[in-house]
Amino acid sequence: MTVLIPAWVNEALTPVEKLEVHQRGLRHKAVSVFVMRNNETLIQRRALEKYHTPGLWANACCTHPHWDEPALATAQRRLQEELGIIGLHLHHRDRVEYRADVGGGLIEHELVDIYVGEATASTFIVPDPTEVMETAWVDLDDLARQTREHPERFTPWLRIYLDEHMKSIFTSAI
Repeated sequence: MTVLIPAWVNEALTPVEKLEVHQRGLRHKAVSVFVMRNNETLIQRRALEKYHTPGLWANACCTHPHWDEPALATAQRRLQEELGIIGLHLHHRDRVEYRADVGGGLIEHELVDIYVGEATASTFIVPDPTEVMETAWVDLDDLARQTREHPERFTPWLRIYLDEHMKSIFTSAI
C-alpha cells in the first residue's frame, strides 16, 4: 500500500511516498502524543515489524498526517489505531523540528506538532500488535534519566523531546 505524507520538495509542500521521504531525508509533517497519568507517561515499545526503529521505546504514539489531515485529527486517529485509546482530550504543547538518523539509511526530518493528554480511570489501552509490542507507565523524570543513560533503548525522537523540549512539552497546565 502506498502511503503519501506531506513533505517539502523544493520548498513546496508535496505529497510524497512515506519510505521515499525517509530515504531522502525530506522535511515532513508529523505528530507526536504523550499520554500522562499524573507524573507518569505512557511509553510504547515499537513492534519488530516496523520498518525503522523496531523494538525501541517511544512516547505513546507518533505518526505522519495524511494529506490535508489536521494535526489534532491525526493525533486522535493514531492514538486509536496504535493503542485503542479514544476520547482523550489532547492539548497542543509545542511544534518542534528535528533531524535524526533512524538506521537502515533512513532519516527522520520532521516538523512535529506535539500533543499531551491526561489519562483517566476510563482510559483503556488495547495495543495493535502490528504496531506496539509492549507498553509501560514510567515516571517522566525517570524516563528522561533512562534515555540519557541507555539511549540505545529509545527512539531518537523521544531522546530529543526529553533532552531539548521537556520544559515546553510538560510544564503547561493540562
